[in-house]
Amino acid sequence: MLDSLRFGPLDDPQAGPRNRRILAGVVAGIAHYGNCFGVPTVGGECIFEPCYNGNPLVNVFALGVAKKEDIFYASAAGVGNPVIYVGAKTGRDGIHGASMASAEFTEESKQKRPNVQVGDPFLEKLLLEACLEAMQTGAIVAIQDMGAAGLTCSTCEMGSRGGTGIEIELDRVPQRETGMTGYEMMLSESQERMLLVAERGREGEVFDVFQKWGLDAVEIGRVTDDGKLRVLNHGRMAAEIPAHALAEEGPRYERPIAAPKAAPASDLPLVEFAREGTDLTQNFRRLLASPAIASKYWVTEQYDSMVRTNTRVGPGSGDAAVLRLKETKHALALSTDGNGRWGFLSPRLGAMHAVAEAARNVACTGARPIAATNCLNFGNPEKPEVMWQFTEAIDGIAEACRVLETPITGGNVSFYNETLGKPIYPTPVLGVLGLLEDAECALGSGFRNEGDLILLLDASGASAVSSEQQRSEFSSSEYAKAIHGIVAGAPPAIDLAAEKRLIDCLVKLAAERAILSAHDVSDGGVAATVAESCFDSAGLSAQIDLGSSKETGELAEFALFGERGARAVVSLASASLAHATAITAQYNIKVRRIGSVTRGDFRIQYNGAPVIRGKMDSFLRTWSESLGKAIETAS
Repeated sequence: MLDSLRFGPLDDPQAGPRNRRILAGVVAGIAHYGNCFGVPTVGGECIFEPCYNGNPLVNVFALGVAKKEDIFYASAAGVGNPVIYVGAKTGRDGIHGASMASAEFTEESKQKRPNVQVGDPFLEKLLLEACLEAMQTGAIVAIQDMGAAGLTCSTCEMGSRGGTGIEIELDRVPQRETGMTGYEMMLSESQERMLLVAERGREGEVFDVFQKWGLDAVEIGRVTDDGKLRVLNHGRMAAEIPAHALAEEGPRYERPIAAPKAAPASDLPLVEFAREGTDLTQNFRRLLASPAIASKYWVTEQYDSMVRTNTRVGPGSGDAAVLRLKETKHALALSTDGNGRWGFLSPRLGAMHAVAEAARNVACTGARPIAATNCLNFGNPEKPEVMWQFTEAIDGIAEACRVLETPITGGNVSFYNETLGKPIYPTPVLGVLGLLEDAECALGSGFRNEGDLILLLDASGASAVSSEQQRSEFSSSEYAKAIHGIVAGAPPAIDLAAEKRLIDCLVKLAAERAILSAHDVSDGGVAATVAESCFDSAGLSAQIDLGSSKETGELAEFALFGERGARAVVSLASASLAHATAITAQYNIKVRRIGSVTRGDFRIQYNGAPVIRGKMDSFLRTWSESLGKAIETAS
């Protein structure tokens, strides 16, 4: 699993203590459930922005492996077949959870705390194992979990997909509370529950499996041929409605769409670049300490990332997690990405960058991106400007996925992320899955050996841009936010064809073992990218020369910290340089040798003079300790 998390700033004068408490609680909840459940949490993101003060986001990407011939579907079939409820008993927790998520949070929202479900990871683990074992009996026809709206959705959706009806008797539903009404039972979102359809005459095989695992398994209804969802309560008709109509024929909202009257944040000043020759070391140190770039070890150390013994590249060791596929030579890579700040400044461009970076992250491990999923987080869609953000983001995702050949396999949408009228940034989070043909070729982001060469791969081939365009792009960067407190301008322009060429090139370089590490250029630019590769390299450092403004047309801060995409920093042995260069030429990738892996002081030179320099141990401490100190600050 991967977790993509968004919180308000930890140092906010008013909301900081609450944000720290929420962060600690969310991480503890993920750790407790995931660690008990026995599924490794192998990566994700943790981002901090003021817009998430009232609406923290917890997006989860879960990856499973199945044999394609053994896939089960949630499609009820076989008139007369029994409908079986399995798992935890139904309670009042989670009632109206889905409808609560379909409205803004107000002062009265505090009264809705019972809408949140109560989870039990140990019960979930039993349910998972029991369901898998029951499937192996061959007696299961269909299966669906009880998620949003509980029994209501699982019954009508299974019937709708199968072109059948379902009749259930609520009196048979296992209940953990007394006096529950039919309304409460149908809408409860209590966790750890599944609905099955079994073959008539073989239900005993299913009951035996669940009895073995100590779980409730009760026949609560049957499949019918009339296409209706029929709900009985103590033998009396409580509800009857066409299943397909309820599941698939809900209203289609044609909401007003209008771009904001003025570009977001257009009234804010753009970044003023530092004068050439300015020592930028202190700013670099502050950037490494910013929550977006600082090490997330405080978070990930609480997660079990190695359970099940499949993890080859775990949290903090690569641009994406890598998991081997047992009994094969293959491995899977997975990554999540989403920049809400860029989504705010340009929803379409921000969404395209989210797809591209998640795909680049996967490619930096040597895996070829093959599929994507998404979680789309937005404010109130009844506001025309939010609907405009939503439609722009969808168009951006669609365009990027087509070019990068990563089909969207599913996902979800979370609207109404507003509190007291203040919306979150439009935050599309993309999860990308990649396939490594040979797990032994998996790459990490850390440098490997002293003396290795460091190359900058640049697929964009972009000509020098004007200083004004540099200011506009740079004003949207993490550096502009962390150092200057500015969120303005526009995200960097994106060249999707260049992104695709870089991805293909990285996959080829890894497969032919021409490089030893790879790390994409993103938050913090080349300077942060190189530093992070040092931090994950067991005591190694780097000496870097980025050339001069005459060569690049870039001012020093832009060259160091600019976040233009379609770039990656790789390391390799000097003996592999000719081979690697030949491969990059096949993909029309510009290659610059920018330095070498060393020990001792860290230094970056530009325009013939050091612009960043210092003890590697000192930079490492700043990066590795800052987030933990911020979280543990007394409220």
